[in-house]
Amino acid sequence: MALLRPLSVLTKLVSRTAPTSVRNVHRSATLCKVEDRKAMLASLPTKDEGTIGERSIDIDSMIDRKGSIFPDANTPTTLFYGVPFNEVPICHIRVSPNNTIISITDAKGVPQFIRSCGIEGFKNTRKGTNIAAQATAISISTRAIERGYKTVRVTVRGLGPGRMSAIKGLEMAGLNIISITDTTPVSWNPPRPRKQRKL
Repeated sequence: MALLRPLSVLTKLVSRTAPTSVRNVHRSATLCKVEDRKAMLASLPTKDEGTIGERSIDIDSMIDRKGSIFPDANTPTTLFYGVPFNEVPICHIRVSPNNTIISITDAKGVPQFIRSCGIEGFKNTRKGTNIAAQATAISISTRAIERGYKTVRVTVRGLGPGRMSAIKGLEMAGLNIISITDTTPVSWNPPRPRKQRKL
């Protein structure tokens, strides 16, 4: 019987124990989802169009610093690490958004090795990443070093995420790169763009 108390006494007890300044705020689930998505998108890295790292190179300062970075009439006979330029093997890097193919040929153009991201074990969309291109470059350059190649010329063709990473991979494995040539074809008469989509 002592447990039964009047209602006015109970409300006084509750009002003493519960803090009055705390207020419950209700947020809708859609607002939370939108804010979570915005935070996630802000944390994602920017999309790489295949030219990341290239914009950081300042060509003008390189020209002022070093006068002979462009080839001239004496370049084919110039010695690089004891080998004439025209006898140095060539490393061809073919880059696309979906894959990176790297081949090493001798100075005359006869293929010696060929590796691609798919051969290295990368599947589907991972073949087009810069990590896959770097791993492929490291693997082909270690095989080239075992065969006795130490110095190479590099030609890069195409646009994709693996452009700079493949060159970095060749350097990391220990190959001496004496020239980098971009042989990406540029169309001066491109096809017409698609007509505008009707909504």
